[in-house]
Amino acid sequence: MLNFRNTNIFFIILLAAGIGIYIQYGFPFYFIFLLPIAYCLIVFWGCYYVGSNFFITIVCKANTANKEIAISFDDGPATLFTPGILQVLKNEHVKATFFCIGSRIAGNEAILKQVHADGHIIGNHSYSHHFWFDLYSAKKMQDDLALMDSEMEKVTGLKPKLFRPPYGVTNPNVKKAIITGSYIPVGWSVRSMDTVIKDEKKLLNRINAGIQPGAVFLFHDTCNITLKVLPEFIQEVKKRGYQVVPLDKLLDLQAYV
Repeated sequence: MLNFRNTNIFFIILLAAGIGIYIQYGFPFYFIFLLPIAYCLIVFWGCYYVGSNFFITIVCKANTANKEIAISFDDGPATLFTPGILQVLKNEHVKATFFCIGSRIAGNEAILKQVHADGHIIGNHSYSHHFWFDLYSAKKMQDDLALMDSEMEKVTGLKPKLFRPPYGVTNPNVKKAIITGSYIPVGWSVRSMDTVIKDEKKLLNRINAGIQPGAVFLFHDTCNITLKVLPEFIQEVKKRGYQVVPLDKLLDLQAYV
């Protein structure tokens, strides 16, 4: 299994063997310098690919043959678009999961309350969602996540158990913060790229191609294009005979403490 621990062991053995062979037979020494480069590339992949499970196991989809998917939204609550998305979900009788940023709750308490009142799940997406979050110390990460929990609990009375790492990045400090806070890390299997794609047809083609049993879709309730394509996407899901189910049901997880 390719993970951080096994990779470290493998490269230490490989490096020791390479040095030994060099001393014994004198092959080009630059070969040894290729090992750290390969190591860094593997670790980089493990950090930035949310489904790698390199540092910690992250649930990204359900192992099922049932025609069921889950929809999730990151980075809200957002004044401009979250209410519209909630209305679409209500019209389509669909439940979703919102991984919220704690610093965006103040001033949007009514929206967060509505998310909960409508029967959607709320997860922790950090308090700061800082660009350099993945470089924080484990303690600073823990404090950040705890602050998000506190802000959410003030408004909804609930403490989230599901956590989605900012940008989907993991490393040893993120792992420690997750374990210390007893969170369940959740990723995605289909990234909509709604923050990047500006053409509605291209976006629909991309997400429709990802409709398959057990898929977890990542959207952002901070994007106007998401609001525009969401009704058509949900209708396409239903047309293919699929159901949109709550994330905790699809993945068989406990949403709150």
